[in-house]
Amino acid sequence: MDNIICVVGPTASGKTALAVQLAKTYNGEVLSCDSMQIYKYMDIGTAKPTEEEMQGIPHHMIGIADPAEPFSAGKYVAMADRCLQDILSRGKTCIICGGTGLYADSLIAGREFSPMPSTGKREALEREADEIGTEALLERLRAIDPTAAARLHPADRKRIIRALEIFEETGMTITEHDRLSQQVPAKYDPLWLGINFADRSELYKRIDLRVDLMLQAGLMDEIEALLARGIPKNATALQAIGYKEFISAMQGEMTMEQAADIVKQRSRNYAKRQLTWFRRRSETHWLIRESGMDADTIFDFARREIPFFAQQ
Repeated sequence: MDNIICVVGPTASGKTALAVQLAKTYNGEVLSCDSMQIYKYMDIGTAKPTEEEMQGIPHHMIGIADPAEPFSAGKYVAMADRCLQDILSRGKTCIICGGTGLYADSLIAGREFSPMPSTGKREALEREADEIGTEALLERLRAIDPTAAARLHPADRKRIIRALEIFEETGMTITEHDRLSQQVPAKYDPLWLGINFADRSELYKRIDLRVDLMLQAGLMDEIEALLARGIPKNATALQAIGYKEFISAMQGEMTMEQAADIVKQRSRNYAKRQLTWFRRRSETHWLIRESGMDADTIFDFARREIPFFAQQ
């Protein structure tokens, strides 16, 4: 087993606190695998760890991308793998922490993402999305690749177009492409730790509270500052849950209370999808949080229950 620990689980489950505890105990540094925390200037809405929460532990792959520019899983793997190699080369433990399953899996697998040739198909699909909407494109994808379509939300324009583009360029569905990629032996062999809740309602309470605290911490000011920087409202970064809804409220399309309720509901739905993704990995050791468990308790539970810790 490599000197790598992956801490995964749904949003607001306490991954950051556990990762920091692990890093402090096992001479480690944290490598984020969060597809939104990679953006600069987006601190509150993405729940980036504060300096206080980091407790002096170096964190990597946070705030490294311009929110006006597109970012991809392939770019993440290329950059994060260099960080991972550097951490290991210095004799440290790499604590990979985050809720973006595609990023975590791709990094551990060492998956390479070859750019599609510029044939005009992506541009044609972009125009179609503008003209007929992404729901119509998702319906087309359902006929080609129902497995991939079931994982995508109609608002996930980027991934819907990417899945159709791969099929049109290669004749292979993205599901088949991923299946073949997964047959290749993984580049790394980490310990996987997952956090979940004995009572799902506890997780939902934490999610709702997090949204309220984000607003209290100045999320609306953060959004206004992003727009003032000239970042387009349709930029991929601003399609993140918690940004696009409040932008709609700022434009008078709904009230702030309605936007907050939608953000909470979409965050809960996202947490369900995260758990579905991470449960596919049979080697994950699940740490089940009971009501009232704090970060120290979950860490002590991990040390007692996971064989990896007993050997350290």
